[in-house]
Amino acid sequence: MTYPEDIQSSQNGGIHGRRKPVRSKSGLFRRWVKIILPVFVLLGALAGVVVMGMFKPKPQTKDDPPRSTPVVTVYAKARPVALYVTSQGEVRPRTGINLAAQVGGRVQWLAPGFLEGGRFKRGDVLMRLESAEYDLRVTQAAANVAQAQTVLTREISESEIARRDWEDLGQGIASPLTLRKPQMAEAKARIASAQAGLGEAKLQQSRTVLRAPFDGRVSERLVSMGDTMSPGQNIGRIFAVDIAEIKLPLTDTDMSRLGLGIGFVASKANPGPQAELSAVVAGVPHTWHGRITRTSSSYDPGTRVLFGYVQVDDPYGKGADKGVPLAAGLFVNVKIAGRQVENSIVVPRTALRGTDIVYIANSDNTLSLRTVKVASSTREMVVITDGLSSGERVITSPIRGVAEGMKIEIADFQDDAQEQLSGENGP
Repeated sequence: MTYPEDIQSSQNGGIHGRRKPVRSKSGLFRRWVKIILPVFVLLGALAGVVVMGMFKPKPQTKDDPPRSTPVVTVYAKARPVALYVTSQGEVRPRTGINLAAQVGGRVQWLAPGFLEGGRFKRGDVLMRLESAEYDLRVTQAAANVAQAQTVLTREISESEIARRDWEDLGQGIASPLTLRKPQMAEAKARIASAQAGLGEAKLQQSRTVLRAPFDGRVSERLVSMGDTMSPGQNIGRIFAVDIAEIKLPLTDTDMSRLGLGIGFVASKANPGPQAELSAVVAGVPHTWHGRITRTSSSYDPGTRVLFGYVQVDDPYGKGADKGVPLAAGLFVNVKIAGRQVENSIVVPRTALRGTDIVYIANSDNTLSLRTVKVASSTREMVVITDGLSSGERVITSPIRGVAEGMKIEIADFQDDAQEQLSGENGP
């Protein structure tokens, strides 16, 4: 017997068969909307961009010629220039020595001026040692000389007696021994030895008194009253005040400006370039004057420079500035007068581009680049010896994108500045 449920199950593929899903119309619509809507949005954005591009105003084109670059110029002028060199250095005395005891003994007296910073004259006594021991040695040496002199006197008398006796006997020529000549020579040698001993004793005695070898100042004292000194012990340091020196480094360019060579030594015919020294002492600027008297005979291996020496005479006396001496240890700025350069061209320092280029303003309002030979330059001015002529216009203002032949426009002219440079001292 077949039931209706079995018939329905067999039509649907059996009890374990799958049923096919049934899709509704609303689900298909939503799926199509998700696909088509982004496409329409993208197309709309592209259309908006196209429309905006169509209505964008077109850029205006100008046919105006390029504008000329405004520049500031000066006229190059020829005039003789005195070159100079600037440097710095420390003042030091030309003569400075360490004092040392030549004999031993206890310090008995010190000069009141024998202090750090004290002054003294040549021959002044700086220190005395106890001399009793050395006085006794002198007395003993003098006694030895007197004794030797007595022996010599006796030998001379005996020699004279021996000569007379020999003459009375009349037996030929007397021998030197008969006339006691060897004894006389020995007595003379003893006198010489005793006198040498006396001289040595007096020398040692004199060394108990320490005297200044020159006019000077005390830079250091290392002894006090009552100290016991041994031979060779350091007492202090002093320096002479007759001459002060400043050691200055000089490059090849500096030597060329000064007209000096290696191993230069000042003479009457060439006393050396003048030098002006300046420094601030106690808040007040001071100036001293000297000369370069010599240069080194070789280059310094560490710095590759040559050293020049400026000499100032009597720095604590006539060489002082308004009573202010050129003291040792003072650091000074030095300006040295160099050689005279004739037919040189002077322009402001701002006209020099790099090391040897200047910009020329031509009469047709164009720019030219010019290579020049620079003899000297400072912060204010440049001295040119070749490559530039008097009367040419030199550009002093900064310019960007410089090119040969570019158009320029003279916006200002620094004639007043150039006239001011013409009245200054050379670099």
